[in-house]
Order: sequence, then C-alpha cells, then structure tokens
Amino acid sequence: MRFLIILAIVLGWVMQQIDFIEAYAQAPIKSDHVYGNPTWHQDKEWALQGLHPETPCKSLQAKQAGCIWNQYMTDKLWEIGFQQSQIDECVFYCDDIIFIVYVDDGLFFGNHDNTLTLIIRQLKKAGLNIEDQGHPADYIGVNIRKTHDGTYEFTQCALIDAIIDDMDIGNSYTKPVPAKMSIQLYTFCDLPKFDGNFTIAQLWASPIYAVHQAAKYSTDPKLEHGQTKVHIIKYLKATCHIRLCFKPDASKDFQCYCNADFARNWNKEFSATDPSTAKSTSGWILFYAARPIIWASKLQSQVTLL
Repeated sequence: MRFLIILAIVLGWVMQQIDFIEAYAQAPIKSDHVYGNPTWHQDKEWALQGLHPETPCKSLQAKQAGCIWNQYMTDKLWEIGFQQSQIDECVFYCDDIIFIVYVDDGLFFGNHDNTLTLIIRQLKKAGLNIEDQGHPADYIGVNIRKTHDGTYEFTQCALIDAIIDDMDIGNSYTKPVPAKMSIQLYTFCDLPKFDGNFTIAQLWASPIYAVHQAAKYSTDPKLEHGQTKVHIIKYLKATCHIRLCFKPDASKDFQCYCNADFARNWNKEFSATDPSTAKSTSGWILFYAARPIIWASKLQSQVTLL
C-alpha cells in the first residue's frame, strides 16, 4: 500500500476506497450451515437480525469462510476484466487501474475519478454489495490524510489507543525509547508466567526490533517478556502523534539498507533451553523515492559460524 501511494503521488494518480458490506455473507456456499443450540444471547442477536436459529445461513463462522469470500470476490473481478497479480494475490489490475484489497477493504488507483467510479458501478452490477467511501481516510487501522501540498500523512492513533486501553496503562508515564538496551530476552524458564494479554501489533519501523524480540516468546511469555511489552506500549503512547509522511523524491529509485547483529543475544547459560540465542537477527528497510515502503526484523533460520 505504501509503495502504491508513493507511485500515486509521483504519477498524479487518484485513489478511491471501498468497503465490501458484510463481505463473508455475500459469498454463496456449497451446503447449508445450520446454527446449533443457541444461548439466550445468541437467540437475541438472531432476533435482532431477523434470523431464526434453524435457518440455513451463509458460512460466517465456518473455517473456510475467508477462502470462499476471497474466491467469490476474485471471480467477480475477473468478470469485469481484472487480472490477479502473480506476485501478490491481494493486487489486481485492469488497463490503467490497480486494485488492492485486505479482506473487505479495498483501494483503487487510477488516472481519473470518473474511471474509478465506473469500475465501482460495474462491481455493483456484478452482484457485489459495496460502499463507495471516496478518498481514503482510514484504511485497515491507518489514518490517511492528504495535505495542502499533495503529500500524504499516515497515523495510527486509534490503534495505539486501543492497545493502551487493552493493557490498562492510560494513566502511566511514557518511555522515550522502545526498549532498554541493557536487557536481553531469553526463555527464562525459572521466571513466573506473565499474566495478561501478550498480543503485540506491528506499527512503524522504530520499535520493530524490540517488538520482534518480545514476540518470539508470545507462546509462553514470562514476567520479563511482559514487562518488555509494557515498555514498548509506553513508548507508543509517547510517540503516537508521530506521522509517517510521504513526500517522494522522484529522482530517487529503490534503495535498501540492511544489517545483522551477529548473535548479539548469545548466552551460554540459556543456550540449552533457548538455542535461538546462537542465531543472528537481520533487519532491513526498503525505500522508494526516498520514502520507506517496507521493513522487517527477523531471526535468521540458521546458525552462522564465523
């Protein structure tokens, strides 16, 4: 998405956002799915929606629901002339129009507003229930704002606020850095288990290394891991106002920067229970037109001997 928005700015494209209304319910299913014995709460919800517990319904709760919806949407796009990218299955293109989709949220890129409006009408005629949301403002948790000079600013204040509320640290003090450089995380078998939600959302590039180091232990977090997560969230609270600004430099092409920490977390004491301490962590960031489009911090799969 970031790469396409940079291209849109450089090439003068227009953008339009759509939402597939009740996406999963739009896709047909091969067999009927009947709700089981409902609780009172479920029965009340069905009544509000005009459903009956024994009414065959679409596969909203079936494991294959997402796959069924995606194939249905793809078929509809094929009907009106779109082709699916062989590199990224979330990207479609037709003539001078590009469409990207994330579950039920989509963005169109093209040369003219009228062309994009026509495509949306064709999708509606093809049987898809769509809400035309106009110029993108909020897409998959990211607030997008176009400034007076034509550049774009990305913020994630709503998502960060939700994370802060989930951890109940709204009144806590903040942290100026994502993590303490003096602390290294290991399995910590002897420490008490962390009592709380250990979900960590990936946001901007600055805390990515700290997020990666903490997320490695999300299946069995200990107290030290939980404290690291709280530290990251306090840093997000302090920096939630920071924007990712896209004012591309058209004279710049692709640029990539990478590095590795050369087994910085190696620890002989924990190596028997946590072999990953012998592996290095790689980090990289890719720029286009002097603006970041993708970044990552990953543990290498193999141990490198020097």
